[in-house]
Amino acid sequence: MSKPAIFKARRQRLAQAMQGGVAVIPTAPERQRNRDSHYAYRFDSYFHYLTGFAEPEAVLVLIAGASPKSILFCREKNLEREIWDGFRHGPEGAKEEFGFDEAYPVSQLEEMLPQLLADQPNLYFHLGADSEWDARAVGWLNRVREKGRSGVSAPGAIQDVRVLLDEMRLFKSPDEIATMRRAADISGAAHMRAMRAARPGGMEYQLEAELLHEFRRHGAQAPAYTSIVAGGANACVLHYVANDAELQDGDLVLVDAGCELDGYASDITRTFPVNGKFTGPQRDLYELVLAAQAEALFHVKPGRHWNVPHEAALKVLAQGFIDLGLCAGSLDAVLEKEAYKPFYMHKTGHWLGMDVHDVGNYKLAGEWRELQPGMTLTVEPGCYVRPGEGVPEQFWNIGIRIEDDVVVTESACEVLTGIAPKKVADIEALMRDSKERDKNA
Repeated sequence: MSKPAIFKARRQRLAQAMQGGVAVIPTAPERQRNRDSHYAYRFDSYFHYLTGFAEPEAVLVLIAGASPKSILFCREKNLEREIWDGFRHGPEGAKEEFGFDEAYPVSQLEEMLPQLLADQPNLYFHLGADSEWDARAVGWLNRVREKGRSGVSAPGAIQDVRVLLDEMRLFKSPDEIATMRRAADISGAAHMRAMRAARPGGMEYQLEAELLHEFRRHGAQAPAYTSIVAGGANACVLHYVANDAELQDGDLVLVDAGCELDGYASDITRTFPVNGKFTGPQRDLYELVLAAQAEALFHVKPGRHWNVPHEAALKVLAQGFIDLGLCAGSLDAVLEKEAYKPFYMHKTGHWLGMDVHDVGNYKLAGEWRELQPGMTLTVEPGCYVRPGEGVPEQFWNIGIRIEDDVVVTESACEVLTGIAPKKVADIEALMRDSKERDKNA
């Protein structure tokens, strides 16, 4: 199926789910960084999921019912602006290339929306996401209501279009999975590059530069999120992003980084020794986290509830904390009292897709939802040991996380990010070979 056909099919699915009414879905605005400079533009995920259209200043209007219709509002062709800013499709070009039924200049949106909303039962909108768009939507509805004496009725309800789209986006098609698999390969290669480049005395930001280089040279458009490169004690800060410290001999470095490719995120974490060799305590904790991840991955399969992999990993970690002297008491007691939380305080994964923390409910009717084929998620147990009374000193300032991206299959799961080594022997061999090449160069 061609890309325009894929997006058209998604619009048709949404129109069927709406069962009448009009959906209005704008893309993201451009954001000014400072004077005469903007942040790199990134489209809205919902909008792009339905259109494939990457330009700013665009709005999709989807009319459901007996005669469904998709309308794009976008910037007009402007050859003078294209000299400065690059190519624009314009309404006619966008209609032809992306398969819309109609397309108009975005400047006509305010005039046409009240007409399109007249006598429609519902407005499907991202209410609450943006106050300016909320105000515009109220304005459209009020203008329709003004025609009430003429027999025109306004939509009787505003529905959150994200409720329908979140469920659609939760299940990935083969085309989406293929893109995510490619993004995972690029990110895995970037992690290997960082392992090869790590040296005592180097800087965290130098490893970050290696990651970014590998992302871009393989065609990824951007990092999927701000990369974390955390050496030593910095790895015990879950969202550390300064990346400006020197890497010390004998420390571990935790790298949490993934690229975005064609609108889809990857998300990998690997932890490895700066000097290429795990110490005994580092290895003990690392092998524990790796075992917890393996147990979690075993439970990622259709029919298992979302929280089952987390609970499985948590039991392995808690028992390991007891065995290593980080926690005291029985396994049941440690779990019940949450005595493990000083060392492991987050969940074991999240949905993954166009957003790195992707859309989709984790619970339905108050119960953890069942995993089903086509769902994509991360599996990422960790361990973070800060200095403290009663904490064995040999483990102080060790932070470890191991994260992979997986897709639920018909019988189990497929690990998309397996290219990036995570066994102790494999990591040490990769880093040792890199050092040998440096010596012989």
